[in-house]
Amino acid sequence: MVTPTQGDPDRALVRLSLDERSYDIHITTGEVSRFAECLIGSIPDLSHAIVVADQAVSDLADQIAAGLESQESGIRASRRDVPSGEPSKSIEQFESLLQWILSVGGDRRSVVVAVGGGVIGDLAGFVAASFARGIRLVQVPTTLLSMVDSSVGGKTGVNLPAAKNMVGAFWQPSLVLIDTEVMSTLPQRSYLSGLAEVIKYGVIDDSPFFAWLESNATALVDRNGIALQHAIERSCRSKARVVAEDERETTGRRAILNYGHTFAHAIEANAGYGKLLHGEAVAIGMQMAAQLAVRLQMADSTLLQRQTELIEACQLPTRYDGADPDKMIPVMMRDKKVAYGKLRFVLPTEIGVVELVGGIDEADVRAAIESAS
Repeated sequence: MVTPTQGDPDRALVRLSLDERSYDIHITTGEVSRFAECLIGSIPDLSHAIVVADQAVSDLADQIAAGLESQESGIRASRRDVPSGEPSKSIEQFESLLQWILSVGGDRRSVVVAVGGGVIGDLAGFVAASFARGIRLVQVPTTLLSMVDSSVGGKTGVNLPAAKNMVGAFWQPSLVLIDTEVMSTLPQRSYLSGLAEVIKYGVIDDSPFFAWLESNATALVDRNGIALQHAIERSCRSKARVVAEDERETTGRRAILNYGHTFAHAIEANAGYGKLLHGEAVAIGMQMAAQLAVRLQMADSTLLQRQTELIEACQLPTRYDGADPDKMIPVMMRDKKVAYGKLRFVLPTEIGVVELVGGIDEADVRAAIESAS
């Protein structure tokens, strides 16, 4: 049974406080038709919207663009679709979009509206950060993973062939518009992938939320509207807290958002981008990280057991048959958390508390990888 929550079940507002870069995250259900109105209300001087979309949600992007142009304010909307999938998060697509924005008359007052999942949010966000040395950005995430993670916090970028997210910029959006109904056509596998990032917030920052997830996993798998709205709001609040404390990863606090990701990125690189969905790799990566914490006696086995049971209840993988330390460790050495040539990992000590730990013996890392193979 879904635990009742307070407030409007169809609408929530989360504020990410970053002084002059602060912005609102609107979380709604069934209010897509009001996106254009909300955009204009939040960015009153909007005159040129550059709507970049995943081709899988082209109709939604067309609806937003048409809604903007139908206003009496004379707003101009330029539209461009990008092929679906991780391969589009590339230098080639980045350059192509910049050239296109130039061709449609983009300038410093233009606003990029990114409509899609994490690939589009990261790619279009990096374009916004780079064109004319930075123009405004609005994120309209359309997958659960992007709603609770990549659309919030200002990380943008593209992949290199040998490393994920190694080229990019911190560029905060001016606004994030989330509506749960845009996921109605999202394949179940893609939807479930996003639950990995939701689970992550419970482990790293919010033990009561983790307990709530344990009680409501079935409702989330079934896409219960009340449960989904609550999970997105709690996840966004967790991320907003962490980002507000360490926007550019200068204190190490923001690194906790990468729980499981050092392993996950290596899994993705070795499997080939797109073979495993990002959330699936994160779920396995969290298992490896928890195994490492238990092996180092930082956490007891109960933590690993609870995490395993929740991941399985959310119908996500806990093992990867192709896990090979000889292939994964070289990739992990290119991770952004590496310091002085040494790997560092975000590891849990209890549900809701994690630490950034370095100086770990490679044999222990290998054992953690092998434990989930």
